Amino acid sequence: MSRVLLIAVLIVFGIYSSYAVYEVGYIGIFASHQHVAGIQVLSDLVIALTLVIIWMVKDSRDQGRNAWPFVIATLALGSIGPLLYLLFGRSAGRKTA
Repeated sequence: MSRVLLIAVLIVFGIYSSYAVYEVGYIGIFASHQHVAGIQVLSDLVIALTLVIIWMVKDSRDQGRNAWPFVIATLALGSIGPLLYLLFGRSAGRKTA
C-alpha cells in the first residue's frame, strides 16, 4: 500500500475519530454499542484487531523490531495502531501489502 494512501487514511480517520471522542467521550464510544447490532460490530472489531495484533507481533519478530508501541496504540486507539505500524513499523527496504 502506498505511503501516501496510508497517510491520507490515517489523517482522515484520525480527524473523524477525534471528533467522535470530542462529541461523546472515549467511554461514550463503547456505550453507544448497547444494542445487539452495535455489540456485533464491536465484537467483530475486537476479533479483527486481535488478528492484526498477532500479525504485527509476528511480523515485528521476523524483523527484529519492537511491536509493543503499536500493540498499545491498537488497544487504545483501534485501527490507528496498525496504520502507524504500516507507516513506521516495517523495514524501509520491505514493501507493505
